[in-house]
Amino acid sequence: MPFEIVRNDITNMQVDAIVNAASRHPRINAGVNSAIHKKAGPSLLKARKEIGYIEPGTAAITSAFDLNAEYVIHAATPIWADGQQDEMALLRQSYDICLDLAVKYNCDSIAFPLLASGNHGFPKSKALQVAIAAFSEFLMAHEMQIYLVVFNKDSVQLSEKLVHNVASYIDENYIAAYELETYGGPFAQSRRARQPSGQVLKECLPAPCASAPVPSVSRSLDEILREKEAGFTETLLSLIKKSGKKNSHIYKKANLSKQHFSKIINDPDYRPTKATALALAIALELDLDATRDLIGRAGYALTNSSTFDLIIRYFIEHKQFNVIEINIALYEFDQSLLGA
Repeated sequence: MPFEIVRNDITNMQVDAIVNAASRHPRINAGVNSAIHKKAGPSLLKARKEIGYIEPGTAAITSAFDLNAEYVIHAATPIWADGQQDEMALLRQSYDICLDLAVKYNCDSIAFPLLASGNHGFPKSKALQVAIAAFSEFLMAHEMQIYLVVFNKDSVQLSEKLVHNVASYIDENYIAAYELETYGGPFAQSRRARQPSGQVLKECLPAPCASAPVPSVSRSLDEILREKEAGFTETLLSLIKKSGKKNSHIYKKANLSKQHFSKIINDPDYRPTKATALALAIALELDLDATRDLIGRAGYALTNSSTFDLIIRYFIEHKQFNVIEINIALYEFDQSLLGA
């Protein structure tokens, strides 16, 4: 998938370019900067000194020396003051320049730390907001593998409000699913009201099911197969055509590679993973019913008993269709990510 969040030491990433959270002056600071210089060797500091001062909100590029990369892109990010000093705009500019340099130097892959969230004091949720916006816009126009590399789970944080809202949504729907499974129906049937004696109220019991009629004539297999509905690929292509969007817009928005998308549309019987099917539904900005219909054609469903499914439902119901943001939320709750 073009965007991935990975838990790793960024100095171990095997990519074309590693982004360094650099000091404005040619010196080694603590944190990511120190780790990168240590593994790259003393030649990196020498190359960095040749560049000299880097203006906040900009970046410069050098060889990566002993790192598992071709280049190091040194991003000088702003220091957080109070949010009123253009800090967010300058940080976004840092990301954009790093990505532009990667394009200029023909990089196919790049690894970022969460810039400015360490020594420069950005609130992690705001630093993440800028990164999501920069990556989302860039990947709609370019083919590149972007990694957001975090050392531990606490290194990235969604806004507290969003985390709270998603967690509350999960809790509420888990309870509803539990009651439905335990008590067998909505409201009167979902909670078996009991008298003080413990007797179940008769009016709250579900009515007996009527027996299904048995067909008098058996149909042939050919007749049944002629009623077969369109498969996943045929339905997907129809939805893309209806949306008026180009194929490239959809697969990029879905966090899919061009190669993977080509496999899907060129094979009428292709069965995607659930994560891929949902990513495409979200890229098409389908509502919940249309999403269920599309993924159902690949044999999947959305349930109230899965944290993964409930997170997806939350974003669809709230009309939030940024797959990168959804993947950060999935990561926050220890779930697998959308895309492929």
